Amino acid sequence: MELRHIPLPELHVAAANVRHKAKKPDLSDILPSIRKRGILQPLLVRPDAEGFGIVAGRRRFLAAKTLQQEGLEMPPLPCAVMEEGDDIDAVEASLIENVARAPMDEMDQFEAFHRLLKEGRSVQEIAATFAVSEIVVKRRLAIANLLPRIRQAYREGEINSDSLQALTMATKSQQKEWLTLFEDEEQVAPTGWYLKKWLLGGEQIPTTVALFDLTEYKGEIVTDLFGEESYFGDSQAFWTLQNAAVETRKTGYLEQGWKHAEVLPVDHRFNVWEYEKASKKKSGAVYITVSGRGEVETHEGYVSRQEARKRDKKAKGGEVEDKPVKPELTRAAQNYLELHRHAAVRLTLVQEPKVALRLALAHMIAGSSLWQVRPEPQRADKEEIAASVQTSPAQLNFEALRADALKLVGLAEDRSDLIRHNGDRYATVAIFARLLKLSDEEVLMLLSVAMAECLEAGTAITEVAGTILATDMAASWKPDEVFLDLVTDKTVLNSMLAEIAGTTVAASNKDATGKVQRGILRDCLNGANGREQKPDWTPRYAGFPAKSYTERSGLRFVAEWEQVANLFASNAQE
Repeated sequence: MELRHIPLPELHVAAANVRHKAKKPDLSDILPSIRKRGILQPLLVRPDAEGFGIVAGRRRFLAAKTLQQEGLEMPPLPCAVMEEGDDIDAVEASLIENVARAPMDEMDQFEAFHRLLKEGRSVQEIAATFAVSEIVVKRRLAIANLLPRIRQAYREGEINSDSLQALTMATKSQQKEWLTLFEDEEQVAPTGWYLKKWLLGGEQIPTTVALFDLTEYKGEIVTDLFGEESYFGDSQAFWTLQNAAVETRKTGYLEQGWKHAEVLPVDHRFNVWEYEKASKKKSGAVYITVSGRGEVETHEGYVSRQEARKRDKKAKGGEVEDKPVKPELTRAAQNYLELHRHAAVRLTLVQEPKVALRLALAHMIAGSSLWQVRPEPQRADKEEIAASVQTSPAQLNFEALRADALKLVGLAEDRSDLIRHNGDRYATVAIFARLLKLSDEEVLMLLSVAMAECLEAGTAITEVAGTILATDMAASWKPDEVFLDLVTDKTVLNSMLAEIAGTTVAASNKDATGKVQRGILRDCLNGANGREQKPDWTPRYAGFPAKSYTERSGLRFVAEWEQVANLFASNAQE
């Protein structure tokens, strides 16, 4: 490395500078000094095709340009010249200088760490170089999951770091949906806490509130890519475990000798001013509150102010304090009546199928401690698969019908799922009351949407339903680029080629590469390069029941149907 004085016109900010895309910084703190004494500390530069790229010293360079524009004559600037072509050392040097000079925001660090990673540095090496933990490096690299437009919005100050972090939990399709709202002047995109609520379908139950061992939970856990926050993806499974844990806690207090322990309704606040402290010996009670987000708080040793005043009054009159008021029936007697009432209602419910149907549908939608229904998550192995499914006519038309269904039962039309359990029995009753006012036709439409929403993908259930309903997949799906790219078996490609282009074309391309055969398939689908267009062609996989192209199939959806096909043989004959 050599020290040289380089004229200002020959200098520019290098791409290796970690702040080369940032807005022009505030220079007010260094302009007076440079105006008076010039630039004393050398810039770190590297020769390139345009002259010399500034790796470190961007603010000093911009200050010099500002003073030159004001009419001050600037002499050549002192520069430490690095060797040409050493990208990784240039990025590292720039980052070290910037970290030492001023804290960098998440985007600065992401871009710098990401570039070092691409240049061959490991996470461990980056962490050691800049004296940060590996988790900090991984959190910054997580920003790579965000669409470029979102990163730009953060860079330009349009969204804050809370929203940036929340968006790392979003799928690519959710990010695109959010950006549509964000860039629409007539709509408001959710940010911060509301953004988390929007992404999680209205429910944000953090894993930190669980009273149970997380190994007992079998559902999905949604984690932001910074690794700082995680949420339960299956609220029904959470509430089943959490409610059981709350009951265990309540029982524990009774076993400790507390005469009364009460679990308040969900989201019912415990207002301490309505109670007074009372010890266990003085018949103090335990109150357990549960928030809609699953947080549990215990308030030990309280009696209501009304009860406290009553006791004080008796104490002043010399009367003996009454024992706690007992309910008119014992717990066993109440249990006796509850079970007999249940048996009677069951019998009448069986005799009223229309009411039973509505009550079952209410359970599907809002749930209860005995129901375990949840929507199919439609998890895709690749981002491009998710995008293809989300934009397909079948998916879009189903979502439109779901919006109509949500409106029928008084739920928000932009809610992500019709089926959503939160452990609140009141919600089930509220849905049931709404369903009782709807016509049979409307209820059946809602039932169809609810059933479709929880239809399990890749199973015999879907295959049977599609076959019995004679589903025409070709009416809502055509082979797209994603599908063609995913088919890599040359034998399968050649068989498809025979179907769409004829056996002669297939035979002449039998030994061609997969890329060539896929190209011919595309030409036939689009009518390009002189090929006859076959827009209505679909592969055997699209039929119900599906068929494979080889005996070594290995296709799960084909095997699922074959296992149960004999059960429906009579249906086919009829």
